[in-house]
Parts: sequence; structure tokens; C-alpha cells
Amino acid sequence: MATFMPPPPAATFLAFHPQDNNIIAIGMDDSTIQIYNVRVDEVKSKLKGHSKRITGLAFSHVLNVLVSSGADSQLCVWNTDGWEKQKARFLQVPSGRTPTAQSDTRVQFHQDQIHFLVVHETQLAIYETTKLECVKQWVPRESSAPITHATFSCDSQLVYASFLDATVCVFSAANLRLRCRINPTAYLPSSVSSSVHPLVIAAHPSEPNEFALGLSDGGVHVFEPLESENKWGVPPPVENGSASSAATPSVGAPGSEQAQR
Repeated sequence: MATFMPPPPAATFLAFHPQDNNIIAIGMDDSTIQIYNVRVDEVKSKLKGHSKRITGLAFSHVLNVLVSSGADSQLCVWNTDGWEKQKARFLQVPSGRTPTAQSDTRVQFHQDQIHFLVVHETQLAIYETTKLECVKQWVPRESSAPITHATFSCDSQLVYASFLDATVCVFSAANLRLRCRINPTAYLPSSVSSSVHPLVIAAHPSEPNEFALGLSDGGVHVFEPLESENKWGVPPPVENGSASSAATPSVGAPGSEQAQR
């Protein structure tokens, strides 16, 4: 339909405006975000606030904001009316973990369009947008492999996360408590090289318990729970209080015997 904005700098992330698909937010390798109007073939705004390439963009049509994330481990909130920056905050990287130069930060809005998921190799976190405050955080043990990707289930009740050692974990989205852990031996044949790892997770658009895993060797696996269980693991007990950080669960988790097709 159209070709526009040839590099350099390269476009590193795209997000369509939820109320006008002629408007695209384009994250760039030079750390800027360009608000491009396809219909008139023109960059309407150029947003500057990050110091490294843009690695994530997400719109909230309820709050009329754009949330951006970058390789600088920074989150920014932009008003979509005038494209002014409202808030900015750096991720709190856990002590003992040094993110790599290539470490991406991804963002994805919850179904409520007020909270959003932040995915970084050192943590999963849920942020409240208006105050840009972290309300829940899950941090892997120091000895654990880095997180490679994560996503909400289609109903935003679960978070699926993949790790560099090919482990996959399923969390309750409300409190980031671990519900079950899927070991690599459950879906990777023993003949596959140990260097194969997940690069991306995608949630099924209408089946909350189904997700797909894209691997570094080009393979794609689709997962669903056993028919007898019909869900991933066991929901954790309701929390009392409002702790800002969920404790790191133990390696063993209920419901670890799951089906994969």
C-alpha cells in the first residue's frame, strides 16, 4: 500500500493509534519516536525522551496516552493529544544483575487499559499508568536464566514468560505469582541443541489458556493445558495487604505436567 521513511535510522518498533489507523507511532534506532500520518505521508511529531533505541510502544485508548520503552531501561508516558511527555521513569534493575547492551524493554497494556506489563530480562512488572508506579514485580533468582519475552493472555488474567534456558513460566497477572513451570524437556526433544531458546511468546486471541512459543531455531510450538486440568497450575491464595513486590516463587510449582501440541 505504501512505502515510507527509508532508513537510516532504522525503525525498531511500530504501534498503530487505536482510534485512527492512519497514525502510526514509529520507534527509531536513534531513540526518537516519530508520529507518522500515512494518509498525508508526513511526520506530525518527533518525540525525544529516550537515550537509546526504542524497543516497545503501547497505546491506551482509555487514558489517551502512548507508553514507550527503550534499551535505556526507561519508560515514558506521552499524551496523544499534543504528544507532550507526561512522565518518565527508569526501571529498578535488581542488585546483582547487569542487563546486557542488547537488553530490550517491552510494554503491553492490560485489558483495563490502565495498567501495563513491563518485560525486561531482569524482571516482570505491572505498572499503573497515571502515576507511572510499579505495583507488582517478579524477579528471577540470581542463578536463573534471563527472561526473553512475556505477554498477557487474551483475557489479561495470566502472564506467559519465556527464559533463555528454554523454561516457560505461567503467572497470575493479578499478583505475578507463579502458577506453573514448563521445563524444556516437556517440549524439546533431547536431540535439540541446548542453545535453542524461546525468542517470543504470543497469546491466542480468544483462548486464554493457549499460547505459542517461537524458538531461535525457527521452530514454533503451541501449548495448551491437559484436558483433565483445563488450566495452568493452581491459582494462588488471595493476598492480604498491598505489597509492591511479589516474592520469588520456588522452582517447583503445581501443575507442571502440561500438554503441548
